Amino acid sequence: MAKIDHVGIAVQSIAQARRPYDALGLSVLEEGETDQEGVRSVMIPLGESRLQLLEPLDKRTPVGEFLSQHGEGLHHLALHVDDISGTFEEMKQAGIRLISDEIQIGENGRLHFWVDPSASSGVLLEICQDPISAV
Repeated sequence: MAKIDHVGIAVQSIAQARRPYDALGLSVLEEGETDQEGVRSVMIPLGESRLQLLEPLDKRTPVGEFLSQHGEGLHHLALHVDDISGTFEEMKQAGIRLISDEIQIGENGRLHFWVDPSASSGVLLEICQDPISAV
């Protein structure tokens, strides 16, 4: 069963963007930086889900290009699944257009892949699962 894992928000500056969340008393759960994605990010818990603020390390990264084309705002919706391998294969079999050719290991060892926005009503979907060590 899928659930909302997090909502990714592209920002120019994490320090600036987190100010309203800090004022609400929300604190950062985890911080990270990944060369693979070219972003610095923070996760802010919000109920059973999280907000992820994404700051590009370079303007030529996917998030950097997103910001130059669309400005700050919603970047992606991440759905957590229990069986990422099965979900990946089911989506491929169903002809769902995927951006990822394979399941990747992302920040903090989380497994994930991307669904093309053209296959999901214009929303970039990230399908994710906890790290193998946590399963």
